[in-house]
Amino acid sequence: MISGFLSHIGRMTLSFLFFAGGLANLSGQAIYLSFVPPFHKGRFFEQIKKAGCDSLPIVSLVALFIGFIFALQTAYFMQRIGSEMYIASLVALSIVRELGPVITALVVAGRVGASITAELGSMQVTEQIDALETLASNPIKYLVVPRFLALSIVLPLLTLYADIIGIMGSYIICVFKLGISSSLYLHVTFDALLYKDLFTGLVKTIFFGMLIALVSCYEGFNVEGGAEGVGRATTRSVVFTFIMIIAADCFFTAIFYFIFP
Repeated sequence: MISGFLSHIGRMTLSFLFFAGGLANLSGQAIYLSFVPPFHKGRFFEQIKKAGCDSLPIVSLVALFIGFIFALQTAYFMQRIGSEMYIASLVALSIVRELGPVITALVVAGRVGASITAELGSMQVTEQIDALETLASNPIKYLVVPRFLALSIVLPLLTLYADIIGIMGSYIICVFKLGISSSLYLHVTFDALLYKDLFTGLVKTIFFGMLIALVSCYEGFNVEGGAEGVGRATTRSVVFTFIMIIAADCFFTAIFYFIFP
């Protein structure tokens, strides 16, 4: 029983080290090849559309509901202590610093990351990636770099958009449900927000975008077992990306806490 448990721990450790090493190798190549010509502009803008424009509806819906929910939950407590006017500042700071970046990254990871893994996994199963190598094309340059750059650029923009929509959702609840005046809500919101709040929230999303692209591409490149393997890789991709986004958010929050107290 003990030997079986230790064997299981050993297999998990080796699997994690293999994953970490492969991901680090892919990250190094993707970063290096991002600065090496030729630059596939057409594929880059195609990924911008897929990751950015096509994600706007779901990001809008989720951010609006987050604004609604957080305003109502905050109001439940603030009304008990007679401090309804501070709901705006609490919601704005929470959305800009944490909820906006993390929720947007998770939504994009679930939508775009899964799509990337499934697409590259299907190419791997049908040997299209091997065909690229046969034609003297670097698969990482052709397939990974456009997605890596696109997500690194698009995710901060989507997060900024989600911040605005989330604050708008809170505005609707506070003004039309709680009776807070529009001018007071806007005044308290803009007084509470500082440039460092926006900066710390957006900087994290650059790294979140990189994580989504790299993990999704890595899992897609390592698919085995046909269509069933594609499904397993897509599930792993989403799960691993979610865990890494939360862990990275914890890390950056701790760093920014000491740098920008």
